[in-house]
Amino acid sequence: MEQNNYHDEINKQNIKKLREIMATLPPFCKQFFRGVDNIYGSRTKIAYAYDLRIFFEFLHQTHPYGKTMDVLEYPLEILDKVKREDIEDYLEYLSLYSKDITKDSIDIESDTEKSCNNTEIIIKTDVTNEERGKSRKLASLRSFYNYFFKNEMIQTNPAALVSMPKLHSKEIIRLEPNEVAQLLDQVEAGTKLTEKQAAYHAKTKVRDLALLTLLLGTGIRVSECVGLNIYDVDFDNMGIKVRRKGGYEDIVYFGEEVEKALSDYLDQREFIIPVSGHEDALFLSMQNKRITVRSVENLVKKYSSLVTSLKKITPHKLRSTYGTNLYQETGDIYLVADVLGHKDVNTTRKHYAAMQDYNKRKAAKTVKLREP
Repeated sequence: MEQNNYHDEINKQNIKKLREIMATLPPFCKQFFRGVDNIYGSRTKIAYAYDLRIFFEFLHQTHPYGKTMDVLEYPLEILDKVKREDIEDYLEYLSLYSKDITKDSIDIESDTEKSCNNTEIIIKTDVTNEERGKSRKLASLRSFYNYFFKNEMIQTNPAALVSMPKLHSKEIIRLEPNEVAQLLDQVEAGTKLTEKQAAYHAKTKVRDLALLTLLLGTGIRVSECVGLNIYDVDFDNMGIKVRRKGGYEDIVYFGEEVEKALSDYLDQREFIIPVSGHEDALFLSMQNKRITVRSVENLVKKYSSLVTSLKKITPHKLRSTYGTNLYQETGDIYLVADVLGHKDVNTTRKHYAAMQDYNKRKAAKTVKLREP
């Protein structure tokens, strides 16, 4: 049963997940996660734990000392036995390695959230990492080593000696204005859907239109969207209260298109009886439970594939679409950072560097020295 605060419940689940992963790591890793408990959010700590597990698996396979014992038996001293060359080999290893993954056999149609078979299947798969994946994993390892080195628990810090992979600029994938219009039109009409999809569409189109209009009209994260409660919507001030990454609350304002879509959905929402524990949830699934992130990802994929086959559109790409449009209209990177909930404007600047160049070129064409 869902607790009163969705975000607190998700945080509890993340804590449990982190403990599960830590059980597969050397015992001294617990001290690191205790030490950074108030610095990083629960999702970041989970990502760090996964990255560290890959690193220790690498040591167990390749390092002369690491091969001599089980990963769970590694003492803290093993960190001093790792040299700069080992870290460089680790980055090369990340280019391609094999691992066993556990996959649940689940049949999901849109947001039905029904499992026809929850049998666990072990699949051996090849994993690759490009420059961004390697950069993140090296950053995790640097933080890990830095903690023990600063606390004078190890003598060396080889991770700090390895340069971060050079990141090349990445094109922002977003919807063009005409594609946005086509997407919303398709949500309303559902003309290109399969017969099975059309049956769901008849029941969910008002909700789907409100949800996608909200994402496109505010740029909020999908996690912020699914965590919304009915009382978080303030039509008097045209705003919604969201819980940002890091746990702080913020107000995001919306325009008339979002207002109408939300209003239409809430008129329909009044006649839905939610499952116990989900009464406050704004967006409900077909089972009348709070809609999940995965369900939103599925419906975005379903509708966007009908509009463009050349772009892989996700909820985050809808956020990029909003951020790009806002930056094109205002040219104010600080405003974009504030609205998107970026604590550091450099994060925004990094994502929209290409748009900054576009605005500079636009400015150059704006000033006329002499009339033609």
